[in-house]
Amino acid sequence: MPELPEVETVRCTLEPELRGETIQAVNIREPRLRWRLEPRRFDKWVLNRSILNIARRGKYLIFEMENGGAMLIHLGMTGVLSLAKRSHEVQIHDHVIFELNKGRKLVFNDVRRFGSIDAFCLDDLQKHPRLAHLGPEPLEKTFSGDYLYECSRGLKVSIKNFIMDSRRVVGVGNIYAAEALFRAGIHPKTPARRVGRERCNLLVEAIREILSAAIQQGGTTISDFRNGYGEAGYFGQSLSIYGREGEPCLRCEGTVRRVVQGGRSTFYCANCQRG
Repeated sequence: MPELPEVETVRCTLEPELRGETIQAVNIREPRLRWRLEPRRFDKWVLNRSILNIARRGKYLIFEMENGGAMLIHLGMTGVLSLAKRSHEVQIHDHVIFELNKGRKLVFNDVRRFGSIDAFCLDDLQKHPRLAHLGPEPLEKTFSGDYLYECSRGLKVSIKNFIMDSRRVVGVGNIYAAEALFRAGIHPKTPARRVGRERCNLLVEAIREILSAAIQQGGTTISDFRNGYGEAGYFGQSLSIYGREGEPCLRCEGTVRRVVQGGRSTFYCANCQRG
């Protein structure tokens, strides 16, 4: 599933290309995405309006339209949002196609249809039901070691599942959680309440470093992710622990192990990641 670095990569590739473009038509070929699309909302808030800016909140892209309109896009597990030429040949999973005034198209393709798109008034952004519950952005100052320490007190949940909870902090997906915990030397099964303030500081620093590096390298492509130009990300070549079960640890003489937490594979080194 595309996480913060992948969504930020899409934003960075699309924003300079789409700023100032006008959406002249919205072709909804399949409205049954994760939440059903309502054509009237797109007619009201998106159609014949220029794109002023593309922002990001967590894993959501926010299109700010002229005259107070907005569009919220979530890529789900397999969603790809990319620019295409006027001559683009429609594919079976091209569910929404935006016709742009300069002759190009913006295509939302989603094999599994877990993605979502909504159109609404920009003034309602902060209270939108998909955004209202989200925690701080991990690359902003509000996410700190002190914050992580204070909000994890008394919690039995594992530290890995804790940092993957979007109510606590947004965008730390499975791959990046494993990498950050390895860098910080923290065992992923450690109860959140047992991670002290000093190690919370180390973990926040590791999360920032991992996410920043992933953004710089265009995200991680395991299978489906592509940026706004249809290109794969290459941070996968820099992974230190994820996907390396049975291989030697890059830090010590231990062996990388795999367990399942919350239905997701967790990779760690028991020798250098302590509880």
